[in-house]
Amino acid sequence: MNEPRMPRLERVEARVSPIHGRGVFAGRRVRRGGYVGTFEGRPTRRDGMYVLWVIDEDDHEVGVEGKNELRFLNHSSEPNAEFVGLELYALRNIQPGCEVTIHYGDEWRDVD
Repeated sequence: MNEPRMPRLERVEARVSPIHGRGVFAGRRVRRGGYVGTFEGRPTRRDGMYVLWVIDEDDHEVGVEGKNELRFLNHSSEPNAEFVGLELYALRNIQPGCEVTIHYGDEWRDVD
């Protein structure tokens, strides 16, 4: 994705979500393919509410317990962002104030 990275606080903020609890909202417009932020946290082997599972360079599944605002990302069957490793990118243009969502995985395919 080709947009220069800016501090995440300019891009997103966590606040009350109509989807569930808290959510992540765009602080400014993010163009399709643009960098939204990096999921930050500590490695974990236990699943939990704020754990993101990714495949590392050795093709192993690794859990990261979120510590920044991206831990509040909510699910959508039609998400507007996706992770590439721990970095989040926009799948389409995201306007300021819009909730940023991801698809949680196959077991969530029919949930909205």
